[in-house]
Amino acid sequence: MTPILLVDDDDRFRDRLARAFTERGIEVWPAPDRDAAIAIASQRKIERAIVDLRMPGAHGLRVLRELLELHPDASVVILTGFFSIATTVDAIRLGARDYLVKPCDADRILSAFEREAGEAGEADEDALQLATPSLARIEWEHIERVLRECGGNISKAARVLGIHRRTLQYKLSKFPQAR
Repeated sequence: MTPILLVDDDDRFRDRLARAFTERGIEVWPAPDRDAAIAIASQRKIERAIVDLRMPGAHGLRVLRELLELHPDASVVILTGFFSIATTVDAIRLGARDYLVKPCDADRILSAFEREAGEAGEADEDALQLATPSLARIEWEHIERVLRECGGNISKAARVLGIHRRTLQYKLSKFPQAR
């Protein structure tokens, strides 16, 4: 099978996904950041790539653009933990094959590569429902991320989120298992 360039700054996720592809008989070229990805792409022919949207340093859309400049025929799937319609549109305009929300397994990613280009928007409704997180889940992930970035300081996180501290405490009490 065609090797896959896997660009993601999350070591555990990248290693787990690389192992899953390797178990399926697919060679993986892992890269933790933009520089490593471009170095690999400069030395090898890239036909398939998976690029994380949010990475320190270079944004995933920049990596996408640079990969497609080096290998215009490459199929690139963008992965993100933070879904946004605006970045989805930008990624598709720049030439991404698909835009998937984490957590995402190897089989789902492979199916994104295997679909015909014209089928990209014709996903099976059941698969779409499984891949699309609920609004509550997206809100919770955003709250978790902001709280992490604020070092667990609830008052600071509430200010960043633009909500009252007590409202944030209430929301956090609703999902104690996720903390």
